[in-house]
Amino acid sequence: MSQQLPSRWDELTTTDWKAALDKSSKTCILPIGILEKHGPHSPLGTDLIHVRDIAARVVKNEYAVTFPDYFYGQINEARQQPGTFALPSDLILKLIEATCDEIARNGFTKIVILNGHGGNPEFMRFFMQSQLYKRKSYAVFFYTPQGDPAFGEKLASMRKSAAQGDLHAGETETSVLLYLHPELMKMDRAASESGENQKRATLPPDVYTPIWWYSGYPNHYAGEGAKATKELGQLIVDHEVESFSKALKAIKADTKTLEIQDEYYKKVDGLNR
Repeated sequence: MSQQLPSRWDELTTTDWKAALDKSSKTCILPIGILEKHGPHSPLGTDLIHVRDIAARVVKNEYAVTFPDYFYGQINEARQQPGTFALPSDLILKLIEATCDEIARNGFTKIVILNGHGGNPEFMRFFMQSQLYKRKSYAVFFYTPQGDPAFGEKLASMRKSAAQGDLHAGETETSVLLYLHPELMKMDRAASESGENQKRATLPPDVYTPIWWYSGYPNHYAGEGAKATKELGQLIVDHEVESFSKALKAIKADTKTLEIQDEYYKKVDGLNR
């Protein structure tokens, strides 16, 4: 019976709910992507498709409930491109908090963010730090893969383009989608636009400005997607599945984070007495 239990939230029945909570150790994965241009060849939902598929593979190894498609992230830097879905900053902050609150109201105490969009980490970390402002009955975990030298060497040996410029819809990201969903790719268009850094800015690299990305990559394309291969995509996906499976297992077994978080809230409350 447990093997028949769906992992996706929207595929569960209410009569499955308790079993899903128990089997997942009250852990819910929240895959977050975005809707934005990914070169002239990859789908707008590349980031979401990527993490959604990784989650689907991981929960076969380590069960957790997976929240349905979520694409309300930070993407103001691509609003000039057709198909971009960008909401106001205050709204996306309220949405992610309300979503996590509602996930918790349904019985989950651990929410694991699996992010697929490079423009989200700063926003996600700010949201998570904001969680400490008021008491929560749940903990949020942001999965951020660490370096793996052996994998890095294998990846480098299979590359056909320079790693430095492979930032968005380039060889690696295109390879992943080419492996996961070749039917969605338009590889004959991959070289129809330039993915090179235009280097239009004159500021030194230690000075930040929000227009930095558009300044360098006005096509919202950074890399050489035409050099992608399914073999490279499989290498990346297999590594991501293995790494996230280990992290998810550790999160499910963790008892300290909620305990320490509650201790913190109690001390904050104690200052007002």
